[in-house]
Amino acid sequence: MAILVTGGAGYIGSHMVIELVENGHDVVVLDNLVTGFRDAVAPEATFIEGDVSDAAMLDRVFQTHQVDAVIHFAGSIVVPESVENPLKYYGNNTAASRTLIEGCVRHGVKKFIFSSTAAVYGDPEVVPIGEDADLKPVSPYGTSKWMTELMLADVVAAHDFSYVALRYFNVAGADPKGRTGQSTANATHLIKVACQAALGRRSHLSVYGDDYDTPDGTGLRDYIHVSDLAAAHRLALGWLDRGGESGAMNCGYGHGFSVLEVIEAVKRVTGVDFTVKMEGRRAGDSPKVVAKADKIRSTLGWRAAHDDLDTIVAHAFAWEKRLKQG
Repeated sequence: MAILVTGGAGYIGSHMVIELVENGHDVVVLDNLVTGFRDAVAPEATFIEGDVSDAAMLDRVFQTHQVDAVIHFAGSIVVPESVENPLKYYGNNTAASRTLIEGCVRHGVKKFIFSSTAAVYGDPEVVPIGEDADLKPVSPYGTSKWMTELMLADVVAAHDFSYVALRYFNVAGADPKGRTGQSTANATHLIKVACQAALGRRSHLSVYGDDYDTPDGTGLRDYIHVSDLAAAHRLALGWLDRGGESGAMNCGYGHGFSVLEVIEAVKRVTGVDFTVKMEGRRAGDSPKVVAKADKIRSTLGWRAAHDDLDTIVAHAFAWEKRLKQG
């Protein structure tokens, strides 16, 4: 298939492009390079610099490349920033997604994989979280993604169109072969920040909140390796191609680690003891976010290849060292 990957020069998107290319697909990447990197895009893919909110550009892309399916990553992802600047998130995530979905309908593109988030669940009452849990996002980031899921469901009811919304838990790690990774300098991902502290690129690592209702007081998260996540997208696309039902699926391993456990893993893998400082809670953070991941396994046949915290940390650290050397 010819697949359009929006945000394909970003962290998760660049891993997705590798996954698709390695499985024989023709890939077109659309990215505005605000947070993405041109050199992160696999050379086999066609790259177009542009924004998904540009309807005229989308028309040209769909017409020129005869796109069969869209995998949509483009958007803004920092939870605290969304609290401070909600209109940015409703613009970049919800409104831009609407323009993209409308372009798909206009050009007969019937398959759509959406990069959603566990943030749609907010502060869940039951953990692990199943897809049938109440959706009560506590940040504009989560709400902006939920609104896009609602649009997709409505479009399915009105048009010949199908989608899978993959609700990510905490994405981490890097390509095991070192071809791409998380390159954003001010990224807020815990494992990346901890690896930067281990390399001396940060004076310390801040822990935001140590008074949550968790075993050690710090936030508990389900960390999923980015390459496993990319594989889930490919399988979701195959599911739709076979006529599978539209809907949402969690992407996680079904077990979590606390912030302090992650820090200890980074210190163990890197052999570096760095400074850790306790800070107050951040707006929009939830105490426990762990996936119930039965649906994606049973529906797509997805199996994790990198479900090991030390492996995830090792791949992230190898990429961070490469960035420092580069």
